[in-house]
Amino acid sequence: MFAGSGAKIAYDVQGSGPPLLLLHGFPQTRAMWGAIAPVLAKHFTVVTADLRGYGASSKPEGVAAYSFREMGGDMLELMAHLGHEQFSLVGHDRGARTAHRMALDAPQRVSRIALLDIVPTHLLLSELTTPVAKGYYHWFFLAQPAPFPERLIEADPDYYFESCLTGWGSNVLEDFAPAHLAAYRESWRAPDCISGMCNDYRAAIEFDFILDSKDAHQTLPIDALILYGAHGPMAQAYDVPATWKDKFANVKSEGMPGGHFFPDTAPDETAKALLGFFFV
Repeated sequence: MFAGSGAKIAYDVQGSGPPLLLLHGFPQTRAMWGAIAPVLAKHFTVVTADLRGYGASSKPEGVAAYSFREMGGDMLELMAHLGHEQFSLVGHDRGARTAHRMALDAPQRVSRIALLDIVPTHLLLSELTTPVAKGYYHWFFLAQPAPFPERLIEADPDYYFESCLTGWGSNVLEDFAPAHLAAYRESWRAPDCISGMCNDYRAAIEFDFILDSKDAHQTLPIDALILYGAHGPMAQAYDVPATWKDKFANVKSEGMPGGHFFPDTAPDETAKALLGFFFV
């Protein structure tokens, strides 16, 4: 556990070589990298960490504590603590949004970046379409004032969060490794984790949208890989690679089998794509 200036961050390190940080998404934990991290660790020093509000990391109070800038600040501190002033970065879902903000705030720290199954936060919110609003309704449900979403979710957290896992790409629970599901359930059954995840989504609307609007036209001098679920809601609603073409100096992209949770459901293909990009 790393005690940062704003939160305590749970993390694991494996392998040796150039540093590579992996960040999970909603409603998961760093356990999602269980089948991918060992493959990457043959070539890299792989760090997997729980975002604040998730997993075993601490859950600060207040919506402002959950902006992607705050989440990213935790990870920049963690990597500096581990002796990595520059590192490569992979993020899925909320982890990818955190990764993008880290690159915006500290581009000199990020050597290469891979963003998995997202479009830019500002684009999603500023040009919201009916299919996206329907498919990603949780953005607006979780962002409602406390304790409304928390009380509803706490009535049956497994039912709610498992509906998320199976709802964004027609997956079934059997597609997820039992050990991963066990870790997710242990995390999301905790009331403070439910509150933290809700605050994450509240902050996206109350803080991150404003922050991202200021950086909307910034092109980062970083090579980027965009991976997306070929049958997921983002690919159905957007030309995902095109949404990132002006955000980085050089952008590569690849559609992955399955829906939104392809790192869980297609880990071999995901690891291969990441190695092809980072192992140069």
